[in-house]
Amino acid sequence: MDLLLPLLLVALLIPMFLGVRRQKREQAKVIEMQDTLKVGDRVVTTSGLFGTVVEADDTSVDLEIAEDVVTTWLRASIREIRNEDADATTEASADAASEAESDHAPEAGSDNADEAPRLSKD
Repeated sequence: MDLLLPLLLVALLIPMFLGVRRQKREQAKVIEMQDTLKVGDRVVTTSGLFGTVVEADDTSVDLEIAEDVVTTWLRASIREIRNEDADATTEASADAASEAESDHAPEAGSDNADEAPRLSKD
């Protein structure tokens, strides 16, 4: 019984210690990413705004969020840098999905438009 309390404390402290270490590691990655921002990077802010870095200094970055629309943000508000490869993959899958939909959709003015399935209350 005397050994139960120290074992319980150790069992509770080890996961807590490991969680703190992981959190520090993740925070270090985020800070490094924010420090390496450069002009031309496509980024996402913590509030979900997409933009392109047009100017950066020690504490802030200017993001172009639309053509000729530039806003100023703190570096700490940048959540991630968007990969061009991920964007290309997303666009390619979206194009493939739209092509698949257009292959199955009846054309306007065709006789197949009357053969489209209909919902009934039966």
